[in-house]
Amino acid sequence: MRSDGEEVPNLTHERTRPAEGGWAANFVGTLRGLLDRPLASYYLLLSSVGLLVFIGLIMVFSVTSVGNYAATGSPFTSIVKQTLSAVVGLLAFWVCQRLPVRTFRAVAVPLLLASFFLMCFVDLMGWLAARRSSGDTVQAIHIGPIWVEDLWLHIGGLQLQPAELAKFALVVWGADLLVRKGRTILTWRELLVPLFPVTVTLLLLVGYNDLGSMICMVVLFTGLLWAAGARLQVFGWLGAFFAAGVVALILLPAHKDYRLDRLKVFFDPSIDPKAENGRYQYLRGLWAMADGGWFGVGLGQGHLKWGRLPNAHNDFIFAIVAEELGVVGCMVVLLLFGMLTYTGLRIARRVEDPFRRLVAAAITIWFVGQAIINIGGVVGLMPITGLPLPFISDGGSALVVALGAAGILTSSARAEPECALAMHARPPRKWVRLLWAPLPPLPRAREDDDGTDPSTRTTGRPTLAGSTRGRST
Repeated sequence: MRSDGEEVPNLTHERTRPAEGGWAANFVGTLRGLLDRPLASYYLLLSSVGLLVFIGLIMVFSVTSVGNYAATGSPFTSIVKQTLSAVVGLLAFWVCQRLPVRTFRAVAVPLLLASFFLMCFVDLMGWLAARRSSGDTVQAIHIGPIWVEDLWLHIGGLQLQPAELAKFALVVWGADLLVRKGRTILTWRELLVPLFPVTVTLLLLVGYNDLGSMICMVVLFTGLLWAAGARLQVFGWLGAFFAAGVVALILLPAHKDYRLDRLKVFFDPSIDPKAENGRYQYLRGLWAMADGGWFGVGLGQGHLKWGRLPNAHNDFIFAIVAEELGVVGCMVVLLLFGMLTYTGLRIARRVEDPFRRLVAAAITIWFVGQAIINIGGVVGLMPITGLPLPFISDGGSALVVALGAAGILTSSARAEPECALAMHARPPRKWVRLLWAPLPPLPRAREDDDGTDPSTRTTGRPTLAGSTRGRST
């Protein structure tokens, strides 16, 4: 208190008093600040994809090491192949990150035609092999070093899954076609020529041998139409055609009885169809997750992967994650997929180029849709479809194509207006741009209603955005 009797405020107390809202409000504020940074989408995407690939390599080695040692004398057979696939996938990531939009739009039709040719060849060879075989055993037909085994195309020592290329081709071709059509996609005539017939034909070719990939492509295509702004009636008709196609592909093709078995197990797990196709795999997956508890039995310590759980290295690798790493490990995987989903949709919302916007939305829905279908089948919330878990399951073709698609997402993240301006304001060194990626295109300048460029309003001089008017993204 001063000598004149007036009370002096306690400044020390005011300084030390915690901020209103507590630690939760401070955490939210900090998180918002980090997400508002120009390169937030770019770093979130790199970190989520990188961690998923890293976890996948660890789990593939954990699942396959004992079986490989018993079969070949070396525990590293499968992990070496998966690591080589990851290296090729990183190369595809690097290439797709560097390519401009016009290149993807130029190769859209060739990619689609290549997918049609490969799928027709795989289906035809599989059908001929089934016709000439007797009993349940199908003998593959060899044409020199080329032969087909179920979903796989073998060319010498190279093993490919054409359905993965078909997903990538549908994203690029569909986005290019929808961008060229513009707002005319609101009419049925534009949707029926040629978008729907081409897409339905490709889906049937994929679904003949791989129903799970066809379902994933339907989810992908639905996301593409949603991002393009199609009407709700379109999705209603699409759902009806999809349901009819799934029923036909379950009941009609020969040597595909396992599809009906899986559907029966989903509705009634007490039945006992073929062990490798139905109840046995379903229950072993649930037992693996039940054994894990909260923290798991330890990395590499699971026992159901030793021949007791079919496809533990591929379709049911999430069950081994639950057994060895527990609920905590599963939550980490789900959190990374959630981060990838948020980042992809954030990129689709922020990027200016319409082609990039559609591709980013479609790829994001592709990844999250496939993850939901795989995990839903493992935990019993959906029928088992045989789809791999993106970035984690064993499989070279799936990993290479997924990393290539992630490279397109990364290119779109770098093309966000704020990210592009930040990179041009402080460009990396030339050798970094040569080894990693060139600078993204600058955003177009925007004018207000009065015709003035907002970038010149403060200083009277154009900024990076104002100095590049008319430059294409």
